[in-house]
Amino acid sequence: MTTASRFTPPDAHTIATDIARAFAEDLGQGDATAGLLAADAHASARLTCREDAVLAGIPWFDACFRHLDPNVQIVWGAHDGQRVAPDTVICELRGNARALVSAERSALNFLQLLSGTATITAHYVAAVEGTGTRLLDTRKTVPGLRMAQKYAVRCGGGHNHRIGLYDAILIKENHIIAAGGLTAAVSAARALHPALLLEVEVENLDELEQALAAGVDRIMLDNFTPTLMREAVARTAGRVPLEVSGNVDLSTIGEYARTGIDFISVGALTKHVRAVDLSLRLRLE
Repeated sequence: MTTASRFTPPDAHTIATDIARAFAEDLGQGDATAGLLAADAHASARLTCREDAVLAGIPWFDACFRHLDPNVQIVWGAHDGQRVAPDTVICELRGNARALVSAERSALNFLQLLSGTATITAHYVAAVEGTGTRLLDTRKTVPGLRMAQKYAVRCGGGHNHRIGLYDAILIKENHIIAAGGLTAAVSAARALHPALLLEVEVENLDELEQALAAGVDRIMLDNFTPTLMREAVARTAGRVPLEVSGNVDLSTIGEYARTGIDFISVGALTKHVRAVDLSLRLRLE
């Protein structure tokens, strides 16, 4: 739903806030171990990616080191959104030795996590290639890192669903019950927020017909079987974009996409993330 450019990261303030939070929990009142190094010592370092991965998170990585050493030199051999092969040296740094060792863990945490998100996203995107279906993320993100993970999804070739509860309306089962029915819920939502995209989740074909009659902007098919998805596509006939959610993984997404669905949203992109294996090796100069 967002129009953010695929490789445009969040604004500098958002990144700085993420880093301040990371340093507060990791450095606290200071790095007790960094005192082993002379205050004026300089070092260089090489960052190696140990596995096949899609990179994401370079702005956070760079900002971690520059926060502690504004004069640090960082030279990248790859960029966000790029797939890199195992054992590729992707970055070289040179700067104050204490700053390099103190920023290392936080910088790697950001890059490993976000590259993990981008990498799994790329696998899902490959699974729907050629179908015309677009892959969406969800709000199931690591607390405090939503903008970062949604950026990583874009780096992996996916697309962002709504950012939060404020920039689009998604009417689900509990909203429908509380409002007294699907039509009543849609009417109330239109009256309150006429400019926002309005999507309704439906659980069967009868609710699909109600949503079509109500004139919503998008319909989410919750836990539909592929047979029911194809029927929903036929009944909708292109009048409203259809999104599939529920029971989606790499083994099922291709079959779902081939039903003609417009969007598939996958919580696992940002919820079930395995960090990419990165290694930073330091050398004193």
